[in-house]
Amino acid sequence: MLPIRLNAIQLKPLMIRAFKERNLNETSANHIVSSILQTSLRGVDSHGINLFPHYCRSVVSGRINAQPQFSYPTLHASAAVLDADHAAGHHSGIVAIEKCMELANQTGVGTVAVRNSSHFGAAAYFALHAAEKGYLAFSFTNADALVKAFSAKTAFFGTNPVCMAAPMLNEEPFCLDMATSLVSWNKIRNYRTANADIPYGWAYNKEGEFVTNPHEATSLEPAGGYKGFGLGMMVDILCALLASGPISKDILPMFSSAPEARREIGHFFIVFSIKHFAEPEYFSQALQNMADRIRSLEPHLTGERVMVPGDPEKLAFERNQTQGVHVDHEKFAEFLEISPDFEYTKI
Repeated sequence: MLPIRLNAIQLKPLMIRAFKERNLNETSANHIVSSILQTSLRGVDSHGINLFPHYCRSVVSGRINAQPQFSYPTLHASAAVLDADHAAGHHSGIVAIEKCMELANQTGVGTVAVRNSSHFGAAAYFALHAAEKGYLAFSFTNADALVKAFSAKTAFFGTNPVCMAAPMLNEEPFCLDMATSLVSWNKIRNYRTANADIPYGWAYNKEGEFVTNPHEATSLEPAGGYKGFGLGMMVDILCALLASGPISKDILPMFSSAPEARREIGHFFIVFSIKHFAEPEYFSQALQNMADRIRSLEPHLTGERVMVPGDPEKLAFERNQTQGVHVDHEKFAEFLEISPDFEYTKI
């Protein structure tokens, strides 16, 4: 059965209304919805609108603080710690990345560690927010332990993504957004919903053996084996230790823990003011030239297209703006439980 296609423009006010009806503050509601719609438009279904019902439940249960009070326990010229007061991670991240830009304007580099936050969706949302304003930006987050420790049977670190975005001359910013696992856990959940086998090599069972049945999966393969495992540890050092928060192994699971339990997730953001290092126009032109030279390389197989990171998402965005964002039938039934008005967003 083909997924349902929905009109992103019509979805936005309905989703914001649903959050506000659950007493979520307007800024948090706007950033959750903007993030998940942008992410689905970019073709990243694991962190897009499929998560909307979960976030609604998290607001109602109290896991997400509907009226957070942000504070800075530590604030210096180029570095800060933000206590997010268990806000929606999408809101926490925007507050942090904007503080990074403010600091970078003064010293060239701004860094913010965030503690007491929640799931922040796609890391690209924050890095792109800064890159669209002319900055070079990084965003990271830790998550509950789902990636198998190298040579061990069980997981220790989360999918702990690494994201970098930077302005280009003739197109939307370059954006590399990758989990330090081979795939995201939400992708495994999507295969469970479809009751379809996952590719061999994606996930392990509790004995540390590869499985193709998604229902038997308990941990994920690190991207690049021990290298991905090492990157996951790097992200946890940034997001947990610098923020004085819990490491992945000690974070509560996103879906199976008590719905009201707050997860205390940590994030880390870095923003560079390009003008402190190079002429901004030179930088964006040089990055454009680099990308164009890579794209002009002869493909290994006839009919293939050589791309740089972020190109598939740019193509998906262009396509999904007209064709709509998709959601599976089971998930759409949850949308209709939230409001029957979602029926009118179908394309």
